Amino acid sequence: MPHHKRADLLEAATSFCASFAQKKPPDEILRHFSTSDTILAFEHGLPELAPFLGREFRGREGVQEYFETISSCLSYEDMRFADYIVDAAENRVAVRGTAKFTWTATGESWDEVFAYALKFDEERKVVRYEIWADSGAAYLASKGRLKEIRS
Repeated sequence: MPHHKRADLLEAATSFCASFAQKKPPDEILRHFSTSDTILAFEHGLPELAPFLGREFRGREGVQEYFETISSCLSYEDMRFADYIVDAAENRVAVRGTAKFTWTATGESWDEVFAYALKFDEERKVVRYEIWADSGAAYLASKGRLKEIRS
């Protein structure tokens, strides 16, 4: 496997993640995605816990809807990424992130560690974006019960 392919995938992933850390607008984040109708954003979790969990957001409109849904529910600060793992043979990158999230309707916040699994096409554009995060904290914060659990 050519070393440059691994380096190119790492650069594409770090650029994608930096767009979140720098709080770029959704249209800028979408530039990292393929123009294919088959692109996917999927945040793992029970759909009953939050409107962005457990649903497949397909195509550019679907991915845009995912970002709009997330931004209508959550805000974040101090987002950082580390521990990138590149699989150049499969065009995949996994990465660990950390941030402080706030459910905007209740104002309840929590510190979180989350993971992204990214699949890229040959042009190093994202075709699959999967997220694993603390859906329990998000649910409790959405109900205004996170502080109650902590006390």
